[in-house]
Amino acid sequence: MIKKAASYLKLSNHAVVLTGAGVSTPSGIPDFRSTDDGLWQKYNPMEVASLTAFRTNPEKFYNWFRPMAKLIAEASPNPAHEALAQLEQANYIKEIITQNIDGLHQRAGSEIVHEVHGTLNTLTCGKCYTKYQAEEFMHSYIEEGHIPKCKQCDHYLKPDAILFEEQLPILTWMAVEEAIGKCDLLLVAGSSLEVVPVARLPYAAVSHGAKLIIINHTETYIDSRADIVINQDVADILPLITNELL
Repeated sequence: MIKKAASYLKLSNHAVVLTGAGVSTPSGIPDFRSTDDGLWQKYNPMEVASLTAFRTNPEKFYNWFRPMAKLIAEASPNPAHEALAQLEQANYIKEIITQNIDGLHQRAGSEIVHEVHGTLNTLTCGKCYTKYQAEEFMHSYIEEGHIPKCKQCDHYLKPDAILFEEQLPILTWMAVEEAIGKCDLLLVAGSSLEVVPVARLPYAAVSHGAKLIIINHTETYIDSRADIVINQDVADILPLITNELL
């Protein structure tokens, strides 16, 4: 399977990668939906991570999110991130579409990354729409609990990650649709493909003839249409594929 996946990538002209939480869990970042220890097993997302919840009680959101922010700030790219960055630098993959908001792909060296669920790297004021780099607020927030506020109008800043009830970033989504439309191979890594509209992307890819490789711990709805399915840890498998290619 490793050799076959490598050969498909070698022969492709425009390979695209779609990543989910399973790419970041080896870096110590818990996912949201797993049945064992996912965050939504412990919290009602509409109470802590919806747009309504943020607007009505931003303090509650920031208090809930603080431990996760600390984990993300302290996390480092793992072998899966590094392998994908190597594949991009070697021109075997052209673009990465990610459901993750942690920025670890970019920290590993990947350059063309479409963050469909937004990012924690920036914050935006909900009143005057001034945008800030998150790093200037993160230390005092994580270490002392100071909630980020706008320097212009003193309104609460919202992380540019997409909350429940929010629309996806339209320009990013347009770029994603374009990438899927021209890909001849889609590699799904660490995603259970349960969240729409992202879950529909593999179906769109195979519908126009692209090859499909899925590397994920659990089964997905489209495994039967995939050319290769490997139900193992992406941090183990992606480096093996990369080594085979390079």
